[in-house]
Amino acid sequence: MTEAAARNRSADASKKANLDWAHLSFGYTKTDCNIRYTFRDGRWDKGVLSADETLPIHIAATCLHYGQECFEGLKAFETKAGDVVVFRVEENARRMARSARKILMEPPPEELFIEAVERVVDANRRFVPPHGTGAALYIRPLLIGTGAEVGVKPASEYMLLIFVTPVGPYFKTGFKPVDLIVEEQVDRTAPLGVGDVKVGGNYAASLRAGMAAKKKGFADCIYLDAKHKRYIDESGPANFFAITQDDRYVTPESHTILPSITNMSLIELAREMGLNPERRPVEIDEIFSFKEVGCCGTAAVITPVGSITWRDRKQVYCPDGVAGPRCTALYERLREIQTGDLPDEHGWLRRIPPR
Repeated sequence: MTEAAARNRSADASKKANLDWAHLSFGYTKTDCNIRYTFRDGRWDKGVLSADETLPIHIAATCLHYGQECFEGLKAFETKAGDVVVFRVEENARRMARSARKILMEPPPEELFIEAVERVVDANRRFVPPHGTGAALYIRPLLIGTGAEVGVKPASEYMLLIFVTPVGPYFKTGFKPVDLIVEEQVDRTAPLGVGDVKVGGNYAASLRAGMAAKKKGFADCIYLDAKHKRYIDESGPANFFAITQDDRYVTPESHTILPSITNMSLIELAREMGLNPERRPVEIDEIFSFKEVGCCGTAAVITPVGSITWRDRKQVYCPDGVAGPRCTALYERLREIQTGDLPDEHGWLRRIPPR
């Protein structure tokens, strides 16, 4: 598919794809195209739109053998005014560049990353869910080493691939509390490792503990720091935060967790709401004194935590099965900014102009 053909297909945003927008799962739905940029001979090309859902890749590519791979996740929304906007795309561009540098990949320039997002969203405009449906267009940028190397060294060629797919809520139950268990037998990441960047190996390392938690009836697990086994690191694939009895927003400070853009945004909103945010080491036994607990990330925004089980003790935060007032207020405020229902006073939204 040429870019002109993609633009023509999505030129009229009123001709939405024939989907049940209100009942979308958080999964993959085929759209019109993805976009691919290649780094070769020391420079990035101009990118091409493709309708192909597969990749031709060399059998010795470094992404397959040595884990030279990182990715991002962000969302596009349709506002009440009918505009299509993306949330804090500049931060995703910077975080991908940081991930790439840490594992010696070629980082896409920020302006190229943003251009790629704008082009692929515009080319799939008819898949942006209508305002008010609770759905969004999920955007998945992926950077992989495609150069062939048998020895352990960085590739000389890379691909930046971005696909998009319309998604519903991450959890089928919606904004409802989930139960978590503290994991003490599996370390998600190592101190001084790559836990603070968005590389696929971190997620592969979490599968064992995550699946074991689900078999026990929990939504996911909470990881402790690998060095001391004393401090809260992350909750599954999301940042952890809590509301204290005196209404402070507390979230872990750690060099082994991913700096969540959602958490960064919630800290700003918490400050505006008088919740006096603190980023500091959070000891595991503090879970018994918190008033509310939540997990945050791009996919779910906020997942309220109903209970945490640690060893033989269970702390319940939502005895009536309803999220607490602070988690609810933060969730609603951020969602309303993302969808344009509240003024974007922080400059977090970027409008995607039709090309």
